[in-house]
Amino acid sequence: MASKPGILTEWPWTWLGDYKYIVLAPSVGHSIYSYMVKGENERDLSNFLVLPLLLWRMVHNQMWISLSRYRTAKGNNRIVDKSIEFEQVDREKNWDDQIILSGLMLYTVPLFYEAAKHLPWWRTDGVIWAFLVHAGPVEFLYYWLHRALHHHFLYSRYHSHHHSSIVTEPITSVIHPFAEHIAYFFLFSLPFFTTIYMKNISILSATCYLTYIDFMNNMGHCNFECIPKQLFSIFLPLKYLMYTPSYHSLHHTQFRTNYSLFMPFYDYIYGTTDKSTDSLYESSLVRKEEAPDVVHLTHLTTPESIYHLRLGFAHLASDPQKSKWYLWLMWPVTLWSMFVTWIYGRTFIFERNVFKQLKLQTWAIPKYSIQYYMKWQREAINSMIEDSILEADAMDVQVLSLGLLNQGEELNKNGELFLKRHPQLKVKLVDGSSLAIAVVLNSLPKGITEVVIRGNLTKIAYSIVVSLCQEGIQVYTTLEDDYKKIKSKLTKEAGDNLILSKHNAPKTWLVGDSLSEDLQMSAPKGTLFFPISHFPPKKMRKDCFYNSTPAMLAPKHLENVDSCENWLPRRVMSAWRIAGILHGMEGWGVHECGNMMFDIEKIWRASLDHGFRPLTKPNPPGPGK
Repeated sequence: MASKPGILTEWPWTWLGDYKYIVLAPSVGHSIYSYMVKGENERDLSNFLVLPLLLWRMVHNQMWISLSRYRTAKGNNRIVDKSIEFEQVDREKNWDDQIILSGLMLYTVPLFYEAAKHLPWWRTDGVIWAFLVHAGPVEFLYYWLHRALHHHFLYSRYHSHHHSSIVTEPITSVIHPFAEHIAYFFLFSLPFFTTIYMKNISILSATCYLTYIDFMNNMGHCNFECIPKQLFSIFLPLKYLMYTPSYHSLHHTQFRTNYSLFMPFYDYIYGTTDKSTDSLYESSLVRKEEAPDVVHLTHLTTPESIYHLRLGFAHLASDPQKSKWYLWLMWPVTLWSMFVTWIYGRTFIFERNVFKQLKLQTWAIPKYSIQYYMKWQREAINSMIEDSILEADAMDVQVLSLGLLNQGEELNKNGELFLKRHPQLKVKLVDGSSLAIAVVLNSLPKGITEVVIRGNLTKIAYSIVVSLCQEGIQVYTTLEDDYKKIKSKLTKEAGDNLILSKHNAPKTWLVGDSLSEDLQMSAPKGTLFFPISHFPPKKMRKDCFYNSTPAMLAPKHLENVDSCENWLPRRVMSAWRIAGILHGMEGWGVHECGNMMFDIEKIWRASLDHGFRPLTKPNPPGPGK
């Protein structure tokens, strides 16, 4: 929102929310119906192709969003280092409004201009005229409109909304108040109406011009330099005819320079070219890929989770992961993404953060949660993890967090396999178990005297049970093998607190991944479910309370946080991920994987010292809840 919002700031369909596309429904329906029922000579192919054009524009923009986020996470050729936060993502989530507006235009104009109907596929003279009109009137008028928008009266009411984003993303290019878009609409319509008037407009000329606008807009705001220097060496005048991402980035950091649209020609004429334009371009071109201090290794959870990654849909990634009905409509894309991840078969980076002086990166293994349960997939998964470890070691990464291994004990013994294969590793492998245990123990309600443990006896579950028994809290388990294993490690006094029983009376349940729906239904009313694994149980009971998986609220000095970690709320991080950061900050220089367990009390104190805070402690549901 602008600092002093003017009239026509909001888009007319804002109140429709996620259903805003309904404004296009009558035109789309009429176009398809007319094409299907009319005779071959009466069909208007150009009108029928408006919908595919709009879909192409959305795909084109999304491609730029994903590419930009991937490249800026890697760091090579990145222009501006400042962080992007949730506020910017929320402000820019309506980037598709301008596509709806263009769709209304494309459907409406033929109703008033006969020359805009039944367009041919191609007219060379129309393409030439469209280019000339853009290079002349459009670029000239935009330059002076843009300068006017930087006058304090218009800037405070309209254009400041766009400039709220210092670090730009491709979609920043179209984030403007509605009134400002109306001005751009008339400006960018000049090539269309000129070629309509001259009767030489064609389907491809209109498509190419809209694609050109999208391409240049997205490129100029992508925040990584991608124009090779050789282009300007081959054709010297090109620097006046095409801007670069670093050129327009200076406009967002300096505000009073580099006003031009796509062609810097008028900036050079009127002396508004930033003095550091060439130097920033040169430095961005040679900038190398960033080497992180700490890497968090994770994996995809479900086929749809690709959309919730930071490289996917920005607005989905910025909220806790939930199933969306409209993602089912994208099943062809989902299948395609599964095929690509299967073919690509390599870990990829999708997020970077900064914690004080530490540079953090998050890498994803292109495997889904269900594949960790498949024995025939284990070798391939271990190979990917091993390659990631060796890559991190070669990059002099200090700590690699292995918190993704929800089936780590069966898969590779919680990372012990890799230490045996590579005993000389410099990078420290951290599975984060100690902090996960600490978070669970410190989240339990004060004064409890008994709990129920359900699920597989993992490294974390075993340590939690031992700690609770030593504190004098009774722990109920139904599995005899687990009972015997734990009992043998306890003193007689602590062992008396471990009870083998089918008794489900305690209202505090510690649950792992294997909690069945039947077991949930057997819990007494008002039970508190505490997940002790990466994945939360499916919520089957409305009369019970479900705590978060082990996690903590991140401090403000964790920068560049604009996406959620799976199902966790904003700025909440899993204990496994935080553990890697703490090992890096404290420089403990030890592995924490396999059967090794770090000091639970020490890592808990370190988490609090570095600003991480426990989530709100749960309260039992009241009567009738």
